[in-house]
Amino acid sequence: MAERGLPLRAGPKEILSKKTCVAMASSDVKPKSISRAKKWSEEIENLYRFQQAGYRDEIEYKQVKQVSMVDRWPETGYVKKLQRRDNTFYYYDKQRECDDKEVHKVKIYAY
Repeated sequence: MAERGLPLRAGPKEILSKKTCVAMASSDVKPKSISRAKKWSEEIENLYRFQQAGYRDEIEYKQVKQVSMVDRWPETGYVKKLQRRDNTFYYYDKQRECDDKEVHKVKIYAY
């Protein structure tokens, strides 16, 4: 069939091995550099919430907790609830929680 230009079909073994490689590659994501926040923004607000719960950012949270989505407030888009590594939950308000005096503590990771 490949001679006529039709694609070859991969068997289940090949498909599984490719998915495993992709999953392993995405789970080894490490930041290349770190900088500190200078000014508040919505992105900084969400990073603040992840870091309060003990994670670098949303990427690390999804890797550790193996979830595909994070609970967010529909009105603001801010993180609503996070589960810490010790399985306790942090619940956040709809409004801003990262005060101006806390902004410089937020780390921004570049991948």
